Amino acid sequence: MPKIYIVDVTNRDGVQTSRLGLAKLEKTIINLYLNEMGIHQSEFGFPYTHHEKNYIDANLDLAALGVLSPIRLSGWCPMRKEEIEDSFRSGKLKNVNLSISTSQLMTEGKFSGRIVRRPEENPSLPNLLDIMAGNVELAKRLGAEIVGVNAEDASRTDDEFLVRFALRAKEAGADRFRYCDTLGYDDPLTIYRRIRMLAETVGIPIELHCHNDLGLGVACSVAGAQGAIDGGVDAYVNTAINSMGERAGNADLVSVILAIKKASGLAGKYQLDERVDLTKAWKVAKYASYAFGVPIPINQVGVGANAFAHESGIHADGALKDRRNYELYDFEELGRGEPEIIDTGREITAGEYSGIKGFRNVYGKLEIEFHNDREASDILELVRYANVHTQKPLTDDELRFVAKYPDLARKIMTMTPLSQG
Repeated sequence: MPKIYIVDVTNRDGVQTSRLGLAKLEKTIINLYLNEMGIHQSEFGFPYTHHEKNYIDANLDLAALGVLSPIRLSGWCPMRKEEIEDSFRSGKLKNVNLSISTSQLMTEGKFSGRIVRRPEENPSLPNLLDIMAGNVELAKRLGAEIVGVNAEDASRTDDEFLVRFALRAKEAGADRFRYCDTLGYDDPLTIYRRIRMLAETVGIPIELHCHNDLGLGVACSVAGAQGAIDGGVDAYVNTAINSMGERAGNADLVSVILAIKKASGLAGKYQLDERVDLTKAWKVAKYASYAFGVPIPINQVGVGANAFAHESGIHADGALKDRRNYELYDFEELGRGEPEIIDTGREITAGEYSGIKGFRNVYGKLEIEFHNDREASDILELVRYANVHTQKPLTDDELRFVAKYPDLARKIMTMTPLSQG
């Protein structure tokens, strides 16, 4: 039976949240946490973008070392020859999603008459079908193992063209078709029908990329996954931690997983990738909240402060008698329940102006020792740069990463502006 896999897009779409962003070290830690959580794939960035290149390269090195494994790291790229060639220049990238708009509205609004959708509309102009097929074939020639084709604004694209586009993508060698509900326009019933139709007609694994403009991102993602499975193909659901992303955000990672595992119409009927470990949810959500500087809403699904809080007499009484009266799932399933200990006395932190004694104190608490003063000084310098890089105190896992992989940490934090001329 086909399965549902999770493709997290926090490091590609989540970082496009207006007014916010992540340092490259923070993106790396998120990749490590997603790997621990058993997430199938992280869309980890833009491999053709100059300021991402060292980060992209270092994370692919971590994958080659087996540190970021078995998670797949995939890049996102527009359907442009130059950007695709640039993305594969290092020879390390193996997975990519190529994106182009498919709706009549966006084709006219973005391409201003330079490109048509179908060749028969104007044989003298480039058309979306040939552009897409040519770029898929190019990515494959350059060494791509998995190529996903994104239909941007698929939810506002007519059925006939969407089928034709997906069939052409499959013929060109695409491994997946990504249905993008770019404006959060779909509803669960509509997306189920369309995805099942595409699955049955085209026979290609389908990714669901749903935005939350109408508050339906999770519902549409799950309904779309049902449509793919019922149509006989694997489903790949795009998520973002804490629903980060453009405008109202993407489908929330934890909510999607919980819905597939616990909802009455899905639990036991649709198979989620067995490697997903929900007990990492609390850790992942809290780190993303800290890294983005966005508090987790009190009523956030599963990880909010009130997700397992009871105050009214009837609810408190019922929950104390049997948690199943008022709790659909256990807090332990999400990795919650351990007390959080916060120092309220003397505390030494490591930052951009730290000295060697304070630095050794911080690492001593992490039970990390250095072989000699030279090694300690080198790591201290990296920690100083990391603090400048993130503009906030480093977490324990960030400190551990810098100490364990100093050369890769140095690469991740190195950005050289393009020279003029």
